[in-house]
Amino acid sequence: MIVPAQVDDLIPPSPLEDRPACAADLGSWCSTFYRYTHNDFLSRSADTIMDKAITIAFIVVVAFLVRWLAHRAINRLVEGATNGSMTKLLGRAPKRLRTVASPLVTQRRAQRAMTIGSVLRSITSAVVLLVGSVMVLAEFGVALAPILASAGVLGIAIGFGAQNLVRDFLSGMFMLLEDQYGVGDIVDLGEASGTVEAVGLRITTVRDIQGTVWYVRNGEILRVGNKSQGYAVAVIDLPLAHNADMEEATELAGTTAVERVAADDIASDVLEAPEVLGVERITSEGVVLRITVRVHPGKQWAVQRALNAAITDAFDDHDVPRPLVYPRATTEAAEPRP
Repeated sequence: MIVPAQVDDLIPPSPLEDRPACAADLGSWCSTFYRYTHNDFLSRSADTIMDKAITIAFIVVVAFLVRWLAHRAINRLVEGATNGSMTKLLGRAPKRLRTVASPLVTQRRAQRAMTIGSVLRSITSAVVLLVGSVMVLAEFGVALAPILASAGVLGIAIGFGAQNLVRDFLSGMFMLLEDQYGVGDIVDLGEASGTVEAVGLRITTVRDIQGTVWYVRNGEILRVGNKSQGYAVAVIDLPLAHNADMEEATELAGTTAVERVAADDIASDVLEAPEVLGVERITSEGVVLRITVRVHPGKQWAVQRALNAAITDAFDDHDVPRPLVYPRATTEAAEPRP
């Protein structure tokens, strides 16, 4: 037989008696949480959860806003660098970028600006993500000191292990910012010489006169000889015999050079009239007469060939004596020409 006290123990408690006291406050977060979850722990922690959630949401929104504003500013800078206004503002651009914007220069400028913009956007996104993640973890009460210390040790280890890669990237960044060379330029990088086909943050691609493609790490480039900046000089060395009339040969070479550069096939490549420098050197084989012409970048070899052919024919027509053994070729004459 069940006594009345035992009967009361078998009756389940009323939901109103089991809910937390804060649930009775209508309109509160505790009441709202309890109405949807019927969970005592969540209901009692409702205010804390909402405070943290609002703070975290605010951090996320601000992070996305900062990232968007930074990317927008970088895109504006890239656009300005592409159309030349930023280059003029910085005052760092070579003269060739402040004069006539040829399609090659425009393409080169656009590639350089887009590469730098891509790197800046990636760095901005990484910094904003890192700072936002640290602030979110702090809201959860996570101890950040051990995490930051571990990240520092890991960063140092990676830095030591990938120092060559870091050096290549930094060299590539400075190379792009300083505009040392670009696509289409004829350069001498020490081990590799030729026409630049691609410029990256880590690798520069150069094709030489024989068609070989060289992949040069930017961190290994110690010096750059650019033959396509501003102007080039066509150097014509004319070997003569010791018994040649230097005055007559000099006058003939100068007159022939002036007439040849006025021809339609190379007139557009020449910037200034030819300059007869005179006797460059005297050797046991003969005398070398030198003429120079300032031309557009990359056109020096075509002008050299044209003037060499024209002056040689003129010397033959006027019986100007030449050495039986030609003097040893100079460095300028011996280097590969496209």
